[in-house]
Formats: sequence, structure tokens, C-alpha cells
Amino acid sequence: MREGERLNFVFIKRFLILVASLFIWFIIHTTFVIIDGLNDELKPVDVAVVLGNKVEVNGQPSERLKARLDKSVELYDGGYFPFIIVSGGIGKEGFDEAKVMKSYLIDKGIPKEKIKKDNNGYNSYMTAQNTSKIMDKLESDSVMVITQYFHVSRIKLAFRKMEIKEVYSAHAKIFEFRDIYSIIREFPAYYKYLFK
Repeated sequence: MREGERLNFVFIKRFLILVASLFIWFIIHTTFVIIDGLNDELKPVDVAVVLGNKVEVNGQPSERLKARLDKSVELYDGGYFPFIIVSGGIGKEGFDEAKVMKSYLIDKGIPKEKIKKDNNGYNSYMTAQNTSKIMDKLESDSVMVITQYFHVSRIKLAFRKMEIKEVYSAHAKIFEFRDIYSIIREFPAYYKYLFK
């Protein structure tokens, strides 16, 4: 084998080993994320935070967002927390997600004074930052995050970066075909937050 061919072979071999290693790590990480997200940590906490999602053009929460909100109603009624923070921004449809979420919860019987709005939760990290400030005002130490199962690990990481020690989670009871894309996206997103 010529020197050039040998170097080419070594390069290809190392490249394939790297690709295989990354794929194995992706599988391990994704398995952990799914298991973590599907195993709710239901403990009494000071406050819950529901992460925003799409509001439909008719002004109603999307099915994903309804599932998150319905989970918060179920757990509020179960006595797990006295306050709910609804966190979202202005979506491309032009609606204030937090405002729509609050209205939905009020319609479900949650007293309006028990709902706190975060209108600047444009991403998970901003939600964690804003929730931390609201929790300081409420003199709260523990939080339960309510979102899609694939999102739980990353949002808990974001909250711990805000030095909130007691972070628990519950997942919305909805599964969609688009979860495949979301699960894949969570892999780089988690490490972006980890090294932020």
C-alpha cells in the first residue's frame, strides 16, 4: 500500500470511528432524555411553570399547549402547588402566549390570582431566568416544570443554572409524529445549554 493510500485509509477509519462514537452517544443521551421526561417527579412544590407553545390563528392554544395546561390543572387540583407561572412570548400568529394560557386556566377554574404571567419567555433559558425572578418575589424555593417529555431534561438544566436547587417535572400527555424531530433537536440544544 502506498503512503498516500495508507494515510487515506487511516483518515477514513478514524472518521468512521468518530461518527460511530457520536451516534452511540446520541442514542445513550436520547434514551436518558426520554426516560427522564416520561418519569414525572410529583412532589409538593411552591410553584409550577408551564412553558409556552403555539397559539392557533383562532387565538386558542394548540393541542400541545392545551396538554401542558391541562396537566397543570390536574396537578393544581391535586394540591401539588399553590401558584402557576405561565411563560411564553408573542408567537408568529401575533398572540401573547402567556395571556392566552392564563385565560385558558381561568376557564378551567384556576383562580386568576394564583396565575403569574411571564410574557418574555421566548425560549427555555429565558423562561428559567424570568421564573427565577418571579420565584424570588414569591419567596419560593421549589418548582415543577410542565412541558413535553422530550424537553424536560433541558429545562431542568436551565433552571439549575439559575441556582434553583429543587426542580421537579411533569410531562404533558400528548405524543405526536413531530416528536421525532423534537427529540433529535434536543441533543444539540441540551449541550448548548450545558456550556452556556
